[in-house]
Amino acid sequence: MKIRLFFFIVIVYSIAVAGCEDFTLPGFKNNSRDTVQIDSITTTLPASEDTGITVLPNNSPPIKDTLPGQIATGNVHPEALVAFAESLIGIPYRYGSTDPKMGFDCSGFITYVFNHYQIKVPRSSIDFTNVGKEIPVTEARRGDIILFTGTDSTERFVGHMGIIVSNQNGEQQFIHSTSGKAYSVAVSSFNASYKKRFVKVIRIFKQLDMSV
Repeated sequence: MKIRLFFFIVIVYSIAVAGCEDFTLPGFKNNSRDTVQIDSITTTLPASEDTGITVLPNNSPPIKDTLPGQIATGNVHPEALVAFAESLIGIPYRYGSTDPKMGFDCSGFITYVFNHYQIKVPRSSIDFTNVGKEIPVTEARRGDIILFTGTDSTERFVGHMGIIVSNQNGEQQFIHSTSGKAYSVAVSSFNASYKKRFVKVIRIFKQLDMSV
């Protein structure tokens, strides 16, 4: 009797597995799919080999990996990237989001803008700390990235970021997704408040090193 019961259980289990991809016995994990978590945004992707291509949850095109500390911008011109960033002014702030339909946090905004041109960048602002070439803020140009601490300027690690949009008469402006008064994608002046939080300006577009 016990032997017949054992074979009956085996047959039932085999039928269940064959008929349902997501069938899982208690205590076992179904590994037929991989779940990717990116700053509170979760997407389910078919399992596949590591091809060096990252697929992001905002349905951006595939982005090729680049070397540590470098961002491969290819033939993308910084002016085109900044113009696209400026077209997003007014989209609301949303923590942890890279989706324009929901809003952006500061690094989510940067991610979305660069991914639009199939340029892979770090997802978190702090991961930009050792990326690109540091330049004096007085030499910043459209397309350079400006890094700040978080709202607590005594903690001197990167917690906020934006893209330089102008540098005229010694006054710099940058575009970012801010959780401040504007609570949206906006252009801000590099004023005294931001100067207290300033970390550095980095350059990732080699075209900006060329003479005007």
